[in-house]
Amino acid sequence: MNKDILIGIFIPFFGTALGSGLVLFMKREFNFFIKDFLTALAGGIMTAASVWSLIIPAVEDSAHLGRLAFLPVCVGIVLGVVFMAVPGVLADRFFKLNAKGSFSMILAVTIHNIPEGMAVGSVLASAIEHESKALMASALVLSLGIAVQNIPEGAVISMPLYAGGGSKSKALAVGVLSGIVEPLGAVTALIAAKAVGAMLPYFLSFAAGAMLFVVSGQMLSEIKYRGRFPLTGVAFTLGFMIMMSLDVALG
Repeated sequence: MNKDILIGIFIPFFGTALGSGLVLFMKREFNFFIKDFLTALAGGIMTAASVWSLIIPAVEDSAHLGRLAFLPVCVGIVLGVVFMAVPGVLADRFFKLNAKGSFSMILAVTIHNIPEGMAVGSVLASAIEHESKALMASALVLSLGIAVQNIPEGAVISMPLYAGGGSKSKALAVGVLSGIVEPLGAVTALIAAKAVGAMLPYFLSFAAGAMLFVVSGQMLSEIKYRGRFPLTGVAFTLGFMIMMSLDVALG
């Protein structure tokens, strides 16, 4: 299980590094059709994971509260949304005023990588707490889904930096560094959740809220803005069904 934990923690980071590395081989802008399709697929995976791997286990862990079992979950979800929304709004306003478009993108991606890492760490903590192979498998699938989403994100950071006059090595370094917060977030959530078992429902639902905010507030809105929503809607549904099926089959 220790091997699985390490794999789950670092897979999303490797996705970011792989996407950033595309700058070494491509001379033109990243294909946004491919980006939108992969983003929608990952969005479906993340949404299903939020429900089956995070929210449902959080409700089950709060079962001792009876009819109020939903309360810790709602609190956690709200905190997760606030965690994503407030820094994003402040950063967006500040960097728009300073006309730092590329830096704003880097910061936005880096900020939302934190709860993604925490989501993986929270599911891993739940798997350890319940000694569940099904939850461990869900954590690995969630980690892989996030990694898929991180591939175009890494490219979206590194390639504009290179196109703007920077060197490929510097663009690659910045893209890779934007993903280092994910394993850090995963380890933080894993340690914190293990140290305070009673808080696990809050950690799980916090990660779910943050992920749902990213999916609905950022990923899907960008896709719809570029006018590719019908086809990528199929990709989102496919990703959702894949994650749901795996969770149900393994659970």
